[in-house]
Amino acid sequence: MAPNRLASETSPYLLQHKDNPVDWFPWGDEAFALARETNRPVMLSVGYSACHWCHVMERESFENDEIAALMNRLFVNIKVDREERPDVDSIYMSAVQAMTGHGGWPMTVFMTPDGRPFFGGTYFPNEDRGGLPSFPNILQAVSEAYHDPERRDQLLSTSSNVVSRIQSLAAVRQSQEPLTNDLVDNAALAFQREFDPQNGGMGMQPKFPQPMDYELLLRHWKRTGDEQSLNVVTTTLTKMARGGIYDQVGGGFARYSVDTFWLVPHFEKMLYDNAQLVSLYLHAWQATGEPLFERVVDETLTYVLREMTHPLGGFFSAQDADSEGEEGKFYVWLPQEIEQVLGPELGRVANAFWGATREGNFEGKNILNVPRDADVVAVELGISEEELESQIADARTKLYEARSKRVWPGLDDKVLTSWNALMMKAFAECGAAFGRQDWIDAASKNAEFLLKTMHAGDRLLRTWKDLGDEAESKAHLNGYLEDYSMLVDGLLALYQATFEPRWFESAKQIADEMVELFWSYDDAVFYDTGNDHEELLVRPRDIFDNAIPSGGSTAAVALLRLAIFTGEPAYHRTATASLRAARDMMVSAPQGTAHWINAVDIYNATAQEIVVVGNLGDGATLELIEIARSGFNPNRVIAASDHDGRAIDSPLLEDRPQIDGKATAFVCENYTCQLPVTEPEALTAQLEQAG
Repeated sequence: MAPNRLASETSPYLLQHKDNPVDWFPWGDEAFALARETNRPVMLSVGYSACHWCHVMERESFENDEIAALMNRLFVNIKVDREERPDVDSIYMSAVQAMTGHGGWPMTVFMTPDGRPFFGGTYFPNEDRGGLPSFPNILQAVSEAYHDPERRDQLLSTSSNVVSRIQSLAAVRQSQEPLTNDLVDNAALAFQREFDPQNGGMGMQPKFPQPMDYELLLRHWKRTGDEQSLNVVTTTLTKMARGGIYDQVGGGFARYSVDTFWLVPHFEKMLYDNAQLVSLYLHAWQATGEPLFERVVDETLTYVLREMTHPLGGFFSAQDADSEGEEGKFYVWLPQEIEQVLGPELGRVANAFWGATREGNFEGKNILNVPRDADVVAVELGISEEELESQIADARTKLYEARSKRVWPGLDDKVLTSWNALMMKAFAECGAAFGRQDWIDAASKNAEFLLKTMHAGDRLLRTWKDLGDEAESKAHLNGYLEDYSMLVDGLLALYQATFEPRWFESAKQIADEMVELFWSYDDAVFYDTGNDHEELLVRPRDIFDNAIPSGGSTAAVALLRLAIFTGEPAYHRTATASLRAARDMMVSAPQGTAHWINAVDIYNATAQEIVVVGNLGDGATLELIEIARSGFNPNRVIAASDHDGRAIDSPLLEDRPQIDGKATAFVCENYTCQLPVTEPEALTAQLEQAG
């Protein structure tokens, strides 16, 4: 059988379906034109490559010749990768939620030839099962209803109501209430009430990492000294790092835990989760100095460089949950397998530390985790904690080598601008904090890749995949608000890690393009699609911070920071108007707007501006910079000027001379500075006083 139309796509998810007997179309005019011409409804299927139930539905239905023939006869079928087309996903997920009260992936939507949804759901089995109707029965019933004149009127009425609901969700509601820190305080209290003190995290099960919520709690602790906010963060991060959601052998986090203990993950690893969690663990380490948090940062970034990085510097999107048709098979162990790899003595230590038993904790095998404190295990084994730590490090290396010989999970090797920008920021921040030039180099290489490969003319693009032929390996699809805003935010972090003006200048350029493309002066909001985007059912504006921060909240954060660097009031005005349009949702749904509320914390903070002037290759200058970066201060910005005049165009650097030719630091607030200092001890004292 010849491949279908998806064979010419670059998305690994779409390419997974190129040999289906379904006559799939990618999203585009061709499919809708055929639907109008043949008077057939459209069946839209949305998923992503690391989605377990997407694979199940493909095996059960899309690879089934009889079901595929039914789909081809009754519908025009469109397959969409939600990670490439978040606009399409957002609009039709809102429709499914309006029709059914819930959503998820795979998402299945039936619509008219003009794109108006009238029925939908998520996963449908190939036969009646567990209260779910079979997919073939759904196909038959929907087609019959669509072509029955009386029932079709009812469907179109439903569609009109759904479209009205989607439009109302995108409606702009500007608030005139003040943007005070009460928003931060109330959100922190709401998160504390949801906290599970026994196991960490919020609520019961399943448990998602929710890094933006914990960033908010860290900010709240920093401003108020509320120890419970810090306790929620440190307890949760410790439990996660010891759980099965964290890959104890290879580093990196799975998407979420199906239980309340962080033990059994849904095994896929997503780039965006690991990017945000690395930053969160860094900030928690800056706040506490906890060695476990530092180790998690190191192991996770090592994992990303080893398994998720293209030679050109782009970061891949995801690793699948499944291998050899089984979820989690790559990651689980029998205790005898561990002993076979490590030998009986080291195997005994590893099994005791990681809780591996003959009975297992997952379908007869073991997800490695750390169920007991190291001192308890060390006493039981009759060794010191230091010896236990050394042996576990040795075991981790050997188990990783042995695991690497297994059949690997599938890799989604497309490169997405927004997700890459999140990881670039993580590498930059961690490299600066820990003095790791290799991490800063990884961030710089990624920035070079994004600006060269993903920025065509004056338009940022969304996705790129290596097709093995340089002529065919091209970026495509217009970038969304999240791509622009996250790249601006990442470039500002990279500037503060390197003090290379090119990164700051690129951040400003991308920010100006972002405002031009996505800001509506009439509505005073950012939209998720540019003013040059194809016309959709509505112009999407997803206000909620979900698995990643929303494009709008990240734009507010980036513009507030850029305003500090540049002194340009327009950036601040735009960010403020954007925050006002989201304020009501911050009040009513803090867990869905945590990054917006983090932006409010920046908005209200008196930013600490630290400027260092000197030879950036000189030890004395670098020592002042290291002190300037120390500790947790989420509202700190750092600028530096080399003695040879290499500097950004910023009021922060105006009239900042060196004192007696020595490396000099200025600690400022609102461009008003304390006396310049040249000694590390004096800078430390000023920062402590300002803090």
